Amino acid sequence: MGTVVCFGEVMLRLTPPDNMRYSQTKSFDMAFGGAENNVAVSLACFGERSRMVTRVPANAIADVFVQQMRALGVDTSFILRGGERMGIYFVEKGASLRPTRVTYDRKFSAMTELKPGDIDWDKAFEDADWFHWTGITAAISPDAPAVLLEALKAARRHGVKVSCDLNYRKNLWTPEQAQSVMPELVEYSDVIIGTVEDSALTVGVKPDDVDIELGRQTDAQYLETARMLAKRFGAGKVAMMERESISSNDCNWFMKLYDAASDTMAHSREYAVRIIDNVGCGDAFGGGLIYALRAGMSDQEAVEFGTAAGALKHTINGDYNLITREEVQAIVDGGATGRVQR
Repeated sequence: MGTVVCFGEVMLRLTPPDNMRYSQTKSFDMAFGGAENNVAVSLACFGERSRMVTRVPANAIADVFVQQMRALGVDTSFILRGGERMGIYFVEKGASLRPTRVTYDRKFSAMTELKPGDIDWDKAFEDADWFHWTGITAAISPDAPAVLLEALKAARRHGVKVSCDLNYRKNLWTPEQAQSVMPELVEYSDVIIGTVEDSALTVGVKPDDVDIELGRQTDAQYLETARMLAKRFGAGKVAMMERESISSNDCNWFMKLYDAASDTMAHSREYAVRIIDNVGCGDAFGGGLIYALRAGMSDQEAVEFGTAAGALKHTINGDYNLITREEVQAIVDGGATGRVQR
């Protein structure tokens, strides 16, 4: 089996300890994160070959990131070094009624300076069979869509399957800006991942009876959204994500996977999850889904595996889903009791 190539920005994550607010803390816990990088780590933890393509500065902080990727088994040979700074984001973890708050400091980062022609995509895809990207990367700079288009065209030349997480971020662009860029890129995708809200805001695809402010939709609305996305962009499969928030500490977590060829949708079980850290959970689902589809699982098995992977990520601090495929499969098989393993 080939390598999964992931492309996107990696940022330094700083989090006050013990659920403190920014105004209380005198220190920050340091980690790294980024949507596509989180997927690369998930796949490496499952024993898959993954490669991260990004650009970070040639400084001591970025050195730590590269060392961590190597330790986790992610290929770093296409991590470019250059620029003056790594983007930073701060995570003030919520509790009970107080929501988690994320504050970005990412302008003028090394990744935002990337230009078309900087990456040898043909070489990056030589041993690859899958490429994963998200709408976040398309939004980070004026040149980012052109760099992504280079990557997508190269992936097609090499017969590489493509997955896209629509991943709308209001801090990066408006729906109008997203819809002027994303459709051309999404057309290259074999698998589309996103929420009903992501679909409406990034590519303007929304059934008439859907109100994105409501959050949870009916099964018929998820099906129609997925069907519309598949028809417009020619994707073979569309995964619809949903996290129904109860509080900062609790949520209901479930996913659906649509297959265009059979016009059917597989529904995962629904997990009632106690949250330790809710950043990177959608990426954990994406990593689990990609693993499952590449492993030849059925749609039902794939959506169950991906959903369980994302559910487990809620229990792990940081961006990375540091779990094994055996741990995920145990949850799928009914081992979600939380009992001590001896």
